Amino acid sequence: MNDAPVIENDLDRAIDRATSALLARQHDDGHWLFELEADATIPAEYVLLRHYLGEPVDAALEAKIAVYLRRIQGTHGGWPLFADGDLDVSATVKAYFALKMIGDSVDADHMRRAREALRARGGAARSNVFTRIMLALFGFIPWRAVPVMPVEIMLLPKWFPFHLDKISYWSRTVIVPLLVLMAKKPLARNAKGVRIDELFLEPPQTLGAAPRAPQQKASWFWFFRVVDIVLRACEPFFPKKMRQRAIDRAVAWVSERLNGEDGLGAIFPAMANSVMMFAALGIPESDPRRAIARKSVEKLLVVHPHEAYCQPCVSPIWDTSLVCHTLMEAGGERTGASVRKGLDWLVPEQILDVPGDWIERRPDLRPGGWAFQYANPHYPDVDDTAVVAMAMDRFQNAAGRQDYREPLARAQEWIVGMQSQNGGWGAFDADNEYYYLNNIPFADHGALLDPPTEDVSARCLSMLAQFGETAERNPAVARAIDYLRRTQLADGSWYGRWGMNYIYGTWSVLCALNAAGMERGAPEMRKAAQWLVGIQNEDGGWGEDGASYKLDYRGYECAPSTASQTAWAVLGLMAAGDTDHPAVERGIAYLQATQGSDGFWNEPRYTATGFPRVFYLRYHGYAKFFPLWALSRYRNLKRANAPAVAYGM
Repeated sequence: MNDAPVIENDLDRAIDRATSALLARQHDDGHWLFELEADATIPAEYVLLRHYLGEPVDAALEAKIAVYLRRIQGTHGGWPLFADGDLDVSATVKAYFALKMIGDSVDADHMRRAREALRARGGAARSNVFTRIMLALFGFIPWRAVPVMPVEIMLLPKWFPFHLDKISYWSRTVIVPLLVLMAKKPLARNAKGVRIDELFLEPPQTLGAAPRAPQQKASWFWFFRVVDIVLRACEPFFPKKMRQRAIDRAVAWVSERLNGEDGLGAIFPAMANSVMMFAALGIPESDPRRAIARKSVEKLLVVHPHEAYCQPCVSPIWDTSLVCHTLMEAGGERTGASVRKGLDWLVPEQILDVPGDWIERRPDLRPGGWAFQYANPHYPDVDDTAVVAMAMDRFQNAAGRQDYREPLARAQEWIVGMQSQNGGWGAFDADNEYYYLNNIPFADHGALLDPPTEDVSARCLSMLAQFGETAERNPAVARAIDYLRRTQLADGSWYGRWGMNYIYGTWSVLCALNAAGMERGAPEMRKAAQWLVGIQNEDGGWGEDGASYKLDYRGYECAPSTASQTAWAVLGLMAAGDTDHPAVERGIAYLQATQGSDGFWNEPRYTATGFPRVFYLRYHGYAKFFPLWALSRYRNLKRANAPAVAYGM
């Protein structure tokens, strides 16, 4: 156990070094942006997209992507979804295919190990639906191996059991262009003629329908499988005029949301699908829609001197708002101007004039949120909005001014209006709880929906509480507290949807309950604090990985410590009033001991979540600002001799 004492001078030096490093990373216009890394699938899909389209080969770029893919290969021979994770079949199929397309020999050791590991686990036939679609587009497997998703979905009435309004934003933006591809069934150009038949245990053309995913209920799945069979039989007889009308509607839907150089939905899978859709329809590369869609993909590339990869999206709003919180906690004369510059950059990014897709569930609500990316006006989210608003509120209160009064009023109005009936909040939509849809054969990833979650709900409650709203005066606050009380697990923790996992969720909720005025001796606070203390690692840090999202989760399983998760745990304990607890002392000592010479922390492990069990994220900024936030708050509380703070974060 790390029992090193916290030395004030050393603490000040650690905070000063981290603050200087963070200030140096601010862009001239005021914002911050750090890399956002996923697994092998996105860079592999980028390579395959270029060869699907038949674009000229950029050998230098592909060589750098190959270096990246080889570096992140797991010791088991395949590619995982997060650092040190188990082999994932779909990620391995795509990474292997991309490397072979780039030119790696199938006899190379890394290719042989990947092939053997994959075949030992059932081969490429075990791929998920999205990978099967890619294999069908390259002509490797028949379309009968892919669930039917007729483009006529675009014409369904809103009351129909399956409608675009009933699924999440990310599903909508990915599926709509994909519907056109599945209707047209184009064949990849694949000028090199690369095939991956060696990854299958049986001839790939004999492949049948995908099996039921573990999270899918058998009764619902087999009901939808019958529907799939009927649709497959009927689809050839659909009227051609109706099909063309559906395709036209899909193209119009995508075109309205192309979002300039930031792309459809501002996420790679949707952007790539939009490019392929335009190509399948014979729309020339010179067409402004196709050209801007293609350019949006290129803007996601991260090219370093020796390797390169493609990001799933970018995170400037999230990064900037969290850095502003961190620097306000760090304090000092030099941070104020930088925070002000960052917040002023955020002001015009608020979406005030675009009624996004969320309007379908809240038709009388005015826009007022922030998105995650530089531009994504159809898809603001309440999580970013709450974090931005809390930073603005804290800054103007400290300055004794009302500089951000109007943006804050609109943000509060929008967030309150987006609360779901159960008292919680989803990220992008309200009341998106059509759980039966996760059982359709197409939804084997189990992430078709955007229901309320504890971490997002905590952030919204935090904002309302920081604004002075109380359960007695505001029903939204009372309902939110009740939701969080109901969702606390028996061990005291809360689930984290967008960060790994129960440490993230528990930190988020403890901050919210503290801001809302819950007594620190309340059972909810005590159980949560005891859980955090109980899972601390021997080195003084905390850690948790993607395995915590498994379907048969039965409690915390130890994982190596990370700087960001240690910071969350320490911040959570301090919100519970345990600043003087030995566990906090050890956590602070761990952060001091692991700080790098550059002022930051090295964190190769993934600590964030795209879709549980499917897609995970490594925010390169998390290890740059969350540890500084925790160190600074610890110093501030110790010097003020205060038990906790009332800020929402």
